[in-house]
Amino acid sequence: MEPLLIAFDSTQQALRAEMLLEYADIEIDIRPTPKEITAGCALSIEFPQDQLREVKHIIVSEHVEIRGLYLKEQDKYVNIKLDDSE
Repeated sequence: MEPLLIAFDSTQQALRAEMLLEYADIEIDIRPTPKEITAGCALSIEFPQDQLREVKHIIVSEHVEIRGLYLKEQDKYVNIKLDDSE
């Protein structure tokens, strides 16, 4: 299963999200933002799909500003709405 990706508009929000997700024991990887995703920040966070519900909860409850959540499908990134139900 492909990991999901969070893109950000600012490095400050990326680092804040990293801290919050690590504190919640979510397995994350910091990686460069793919060029196909237009974002103001060069850092993105990858995480396993099975932790999507918890990641969404943290992003919403902690008011983390993100560019979007993305899933890679056939070599392109598809935006996943933050308010999609599980």
